[in-house]
Amino acid sequence: MHDARVTADGARIRWVELPGRPGSTRTRVCLHGLGASSGPYFTASAAHPLLAGSRTLLMDLLGFGISDRPTDFGYTLEEHADAVAAALEAADVYGADVIAHSMGGAVAIVLAARHPHLVARLVLVDANLDPVAPGPARPGSSGIAAYSEEEFLAHGRPEVRERVGPHWWATMRLAGHEALHRSAVHLAAGTTPTMRELLLDLKIPRTFLRPLDDGPLPGEEVLVEHGVRVVAVPECGHNIMLDNPEAFAEETARALAV
Repeated sequence: MHDARVTADGARIRWVELPGRPGSTRTRVCLHGLGASSGPYFTASAAHPLLAGSRTLLMDLLGFGISDRPTDFGYTLEEHADAVAAALEAADVYGADVIAHSMGGAVAIVLAARHPHLVARLVLVDANLDPVAPGPARPGSSGIAAYSEEEFLAHGRPEVRERVGPHWWATMRLAGHEALHRSAVHLAAGTTPTMRELLLDLKIPRTFLRPLDDGPLPGEEVLVEHGVRVVAVPECGHNIMLDNPEAFAEETARALAV
């Protein structure tokens, strides 16, 4: 396990690192979604024959998984991106291929916009592109964001546990309580410009993987017109890398061959 100090107060991001084959020059960075951890979500894919062989960092965002959970951190998408940037520079990673799921995809877009020297290619896995209105009794970030922080810490967390079910809760229970709520609030609010607008302006190769059964993304034609390769992956839900690992590996390998 590796780590790097990423805040002035000494909070550390940690990651599991898979070494590349001799002669490999590419580095890949995997970022998880809200309430998740990169190891459980990406290890099997990173070891897939189509993707193995490059140095790969399975990185946990600050507040989640094996990383520190500071309670004095704001957990905005910009702050997450800057913390990841500090970790990558500490790991001597520049021009990385970033593979990022859900909220991690939103962080990755902001990372590429704010720290362009760190990101060479993006593979977004059903990532958040737009703000969403908070709504009670919903399972994702908007459901968590419907609570005030005081309400979430007092009674909202066990209510969320019942809504999300045991699979997601297996990693979500590792998250810092404040980190989970603040990250959800800021993910629902989005960025200015929005993550979608930032993505459209990026000049690097960009691939967006979405579940086939979900149908076209809002504004998918505009994404394609701006050079984003949008791929509909069959037989999967939101967790594409877990639901259809073979197709995920094939499409990710294709994206990283550009």
